[in-house]
Amino acid sequence: MESAYAIVKYLHIAIGAAALIGFWTAGLARKGGTLHRRAGQVFLLAMTGIVITAVPMALYTLHRGHPNTAAFLGYLTVITATGTWASWRAIVDKRDVRRYTGAVFTALAVLSIASGAAMLALGTSIRAPLLIGFSVVGLYTGSDMLRKRRRREQLAARPRWWLVEHYTAMIGNGIAVHIAFLGIGLPRLLPMVDGAALHYLAWFGPLVTAIGAKLWADRRWGPAAITKPAPDNTAPRPAALGAKTEPA
Repeated sequence: MESAYAIVKYLHIAIGAAALIGFWTAGLARKGGTLHRRAGQVFLLAMTGIVITAVPMALYTLHRGHPNTAAFLGYLTVITATGTWASWRAIVDKRDVRRYTGAVFTALAVLSIASGAAMLALGTSIRAPLLIGFSVVGLYTGSDMLRKRRRREQLAARPRWWLVEHYTAMIGNGIAVHIAFLGIGLPRLLPMVDGAALHYLAWFGPLVTAIGAKLWADRRWGPAAITKPAPDNTAPRPAALGAKTEPA
């Protein structure tokens, strides 16, 4: 079992590296361009691989007698799977909000709330600020998804609602990738930089950064940016209409 776990672990790490590259390539590329789409596809495929390999890793951790760590890994798997699914289906179902907010959407919302509540209870019982803090992600995400499900006609009425759903979920996926790198991968690569301060910075730093990225993206592509009135420069000019001046 040790050798099988090692294979899964290193596969998980390799896929995570591919996801990190795909995220930044898509993020820096021209939005909607070929590179953006292809890099985004690579990123989402990598995120799917991360979710798949995370399941046996969580089960193995439980088998080794670390139920709290296994529970947290399971929770991270749930919220990562939710973000991966939403960022993909928002594009596929952009013309059908009912399909987007269907059974899978609802199930992931309920699962996010349930796992978030479990993390809150576990974190409170063992006095773990990390678990308590991150429980908010699942609780908020799941509640927001159920609200959208109940008011999906209002969601459909928003200009380019699917784009907002897509980049919001992608930002959430970016949190997962960077936390995994900074909080788990980097301390193992560079043990000398490990410590309590780095530990909390690695876990909560990407979360705070993502909030800023979300606010910036909403200003640029969100409903407020789309519905902002354009300058009144549409009045026709005589020259444009081919008007001629009558001789005196």
